[in-house]
Amino acid sequence: MELANEPIFQWISQFAYSPGTVYLVIVGMMLLSAVGLPIPEELTLISVGILAFVGQNPDVFPPPYPNAPVVNVHYAAIVAFIAVVFSDTLIYTIGRSFGRKLLYHPRMHRMFPPHLMKKVEEWTHKYGMYACGIFRFTPGVRFPGHLVCGMMHFPLWKFLLIDGIAALISVPTQIYLLAHYGEPILKKLREFKIVVGIILLLLIIYFVAKKLRQKFLERRAEAASK
Repeated sequence: MELANEPIFQWISQFAYSPGTVYLVIVGMMLLSAVGLPIPEELTLISVGILAFVGQNPDVFPPPYPNAPVVNVHYAAIVAFIAVVFSDTLIYTIGRSFGRKLLYHPRMHRMFPPHLMKKVEEWTHKYGMYACGIFRFTPGVRFPGHLVCGMMHFPLWKFLLIDGIAALISVPTQIYLLAHYGEPILKKLREFKIVVGIILLLLIIYFVAKKLRQKFLERRAEAASK
């Protein structure tokens, strides 16, 4: 298995045999994400899936000692699911407790611009409680979406029902897929890393050029107004 020879897998394999620590990290990362840490929960879920994949292949990633405990894919999926739903409910509770005054907090303005919050509110008004499920599948608006659900005082049991169903579909799936099909999936990702790198480079060039053009136009407008 070629992946076992890569430094990143040689480094990450050590955590595959510390399941208790991994489960605690899952809970901690989900809670930190819930309070505004800018780390997507998908990154945590993918990392856990890789650890479960490593743990299920002891012949390729030898354990530090015989019968060492491994990250169990079923336990990891259950812990991740509970942590995600709890974190979503925490965000909902914050929105329900503090209401719309949260929208005027300076930090909220920095994290979520008015146009994004307006879109979230429009979705919530349009789809009602089903918006909870939409937000769960939409990274970037998940936090403000659940916050708005709380602000609008949607019934907690309905929020838990819809968010729980959505989390049950999305959260364990990512872990199970990587745990059982990690090698072909990660090989494909590795094959496309050059393409992804080129796309990112082009995006950076585009945004830099756009910024420079904007500054140029502003300076020309200032010069013309004098």
